[in-house]
Amino acid sequence: MKENKISIFEKYLTIFVLLCMAIGVFIGYYISAIPEFLGKFEIANVNIPIGILIWLMIYPMMLKIDFSAIKDVGKNPKGLYITWVVNWLIKPFTMFGIAYLFFMVIFKSIIPLNLANDYLAGAVLLGAAPCTAMVFVWSGLTKGNPAYTLVQVATNDIIILILFAPIVGFLLNVSGISVPWVTLFLSVFLFVVVPLVAASLTRYYVIKTQGELYYNNFIKRFNKVTITGLLLTLILIFSLQSEIIIKNPIHIVLIAIPLVIQTFFIFFLAYNAARVFKLPHDIAAPAGMIGASNFFELAVAVAVALFPLNPAVALATIVGVLVEVPVMLTLVKIANKTKHWFSKASL
Repeated sequence: MKENKISIFEKYLTIFVLLCMAIGVFIGYYISAIPEFLGKFEIANVNIPIGILIWLMIYPMMLKIDFSAIKDVGKNPKGLYITWVVNWLIKPFTMFGIAYLFFMVIFKSIIPLNLANDYLAGAVLLGAAPCTAMVFVWSGLTKGNPAYTLVQVATNDIIILILFAPIVGFLLNVSGISVPWVTLFLSVFLFVVVPLVAASLTRYYVIKTQGELYYNNFIKRFNKVTITGLLLTLILIFSLQSEIIIKNPIHIVLIAIPLVIQTFFIFFLAYNAARVFKLPHDIAAPAGMIGASNFFELAVAVAVALFPLNPAVALATIVGVLVEVPVMLTLVKIANKTKHWFSKASL
């Protein structure tokens, strides 16, 4: 499936996030009964209203994933090796290191220790969740190979099932943050396994009964569901975090700094690795984008589930949403202007 343009919503996602922040803070400060009421509905520390909204975001995204593409995993695997190594052996740990440096050392006199720990936890969740859906947009904007991008995303989703929880648990423990393991694995099950299985069954049934062309049109109907789910989730989360934001507005900028540095670092690491291995540009660009971008829906969901009493953790993941589009569009421009670095051959 090829996405060769960015929608109005995706292009102005940062503005929408800021609007949701304003609405959520207003509700939390002036109509606090609403978030207090919705906060009462929980199962195993998982907030049910937020869980439903996040599921509405993740399920439509999973509909885009074609796991039959995995059969091509053995064809010209260099690009996949780069993606896997950068996403899972490097990115989570550099995110932890960069975030720790800024929150615990550079910003030590500005950010209180309790909030620094929360922001670090949020950064860890982002670092362990490489992009799943938006990478199709970034790949299309750089004229990436759509078939190869599909294989990258499909294999990445399988790896998330295996490595996300152990990596998150390990890094949080290293930073001295207690992890409720049952809730962590339950979060992965609810927000990855369930929508992934549901989307795969939907894909199989619809294509079998209606055909692939119908299916491609069918999944477009869910775009507004994804947008609605995201906006309502952000408003609800910001309403729960209104006090933190009002007291520490500068923290939004401080959180963004290490996240942006990490994004650029991971992109150029994967992008230049592809150049070293003499891969064509239509493979190199998506390889860089998939690691640089984040599966922020999963990060937000797990933050809310793991740390219901520490809303600053979710705040850090949402700042990731805030900076996502402008930073990634900058990287798209860089990738498009450096095509001459790569061979014109195609895999």
